[in-house]
Amino acid sequence: MSTTKKNSTEQPSEQAIETTNTAQVIHLSETQQVRSLCILLAINAVVSYRSIPRILELFKLTVPFESNWTPNFTSVINWTLRLGLGLLKQVKTISEPWVAIIDHSIDIGTKKVLVVLRVPVEALSKRGSAIQLQDCECIGLSVSEKVTGETISPELEKIFTQAGNPVAIIKDTDATLNKGVRLCSEKQEKPIPIIDDIGHAMANALKAQFEKTASYKRFNALLSYGAKCLRQTDLAFITPPKLRSKGRFLRHRKLGKWGTKMLNVFAVKGRASKGSMLDRIRNAFPDLIKSRSFIEYFALTTKIVSEVMKILKNKGLNKATYKQCYDLSKKLPRNSFVAKCLQAWLKRNIEVHKPLRISKPLIVSSDIIESLFGKFKYAIERSPQSDMNRTVLLIPALCGNLDGEIITQALNQASCSDLDTWEKDNIPYTIRKRRQAFFSQDENPKSGEL
Repeated sequence: MSTTKKNSTEQPSEQAIETTNTAQVIHLSETQQVRSLCILLAINAVVSYRSIPRILELFKLTVPFESNWTPNFTSVINWTLRLGLGLLKQVKTISEPWVAIIDHSIDIGTKKVLVVLRVPVEALSKRGSAIQLQDCECIGLSVSEKVTGETISPELEKIFTQAGNPVAIIKDTDATLNKGVRLCSEKQEKPIPIIDDIGHAMANALKAQFEKTASYKRFNALLSYGAKCLRQTDLAFITPPKLRSKGRFLRHRKLGKWGTKMLNVFAVKGRASKGSMLDRIRNAFPDLIKSRSFIEYFALTTKIVSEVMKILKNKGLNKATYKQCYDLSKKLPRNSFVAKCLQAWLKRNIEVHKPLRISKPLIVSSDIIESLFGKFKYAIERSPQSDMNRTVLLIPALCGNLDGEIITQALNQASCSDLDTWEKDNIPYTIRKRRQAFFSQDENPKSGEL
């Protein structure tokens, strides 16, 4: 663009002012675009903060990229956290019915974070399958060391004061969370219905029915022995699903299917040739065939539970899915504890759906918040010292559909000083700060004071 020389005392013409203003607008727009691109690379592409400036430099060399500005990676970190804080600050009530999904993350360092998601009731039927993070909005975030029902209740009250009350609260079966939600619900003018997540409810039922039985213990011991025999061999591909001390019954279906397939393998009649594959498998799992009746019963139970969860997680709970799931529960033996728990859960929660007077199915799974925690933990795995610090503000940014306009609006809601204030109020210390203070020369303890 050509420029015209002017004397320093000469006033700019209207055309020059218009050109200057236009250039300003273009400059601001480019700045916003760069910020949005950096944030989306960090969140959607899961690119490390240090890599983002290098990617922008690569853009300049290989594709037409208008901006000549490459931000420092520390700026990208601050923008991402400001985005999360801005999204929290602009939470407001909505007219359409919605459910709250709440959970505590597992410990990271010495702290836990309570997260509350808002999901419109119609999101499930609109998507036609299980909800995703794009359907959610993070409306509450609270970091604390001491977690009790008495500390959870006021946090939820504060969040619902800003966002409005949900038509129902969905949570897992954790006792502390149960108490906090109950206390919060009781303080409302109209108590909020509470729904136990179907996955955790069924896992608890399976655990109660099978875990302490001699048949299950024998089956479990057989799996451990067989896995040890096969893990480092060419038959490692048939090792049983790995059982974890926590949440093992959340993965029940895989174990049931594996057991059924192994019964088919063992159904071959006659003695196997010494050293053959079948002979080695039989040696790895001796007496497996004697557990046939238990394996078949366990596999049937887990299959029914899996089908029920597939229906409820993808279609929600209404009259139609209630009938489907109740009919499935009748396929289990009459004395099945899992069947009784499932029927009780269905009867209890269909009563939650009735007074809502909505035709849309009700969301009854909290899987989405587990996915959110998983995505967040993956993003902070690069940290050499895992600790719950201000990076928790990344959680709100992982929800919803972000674009340049939403990002710009949220950044305008939260400045760097707001970020510092939030950190002082919510994260009084971190492992890194304590480490620095401990090893600092001025604060080294004298001999005998450790």
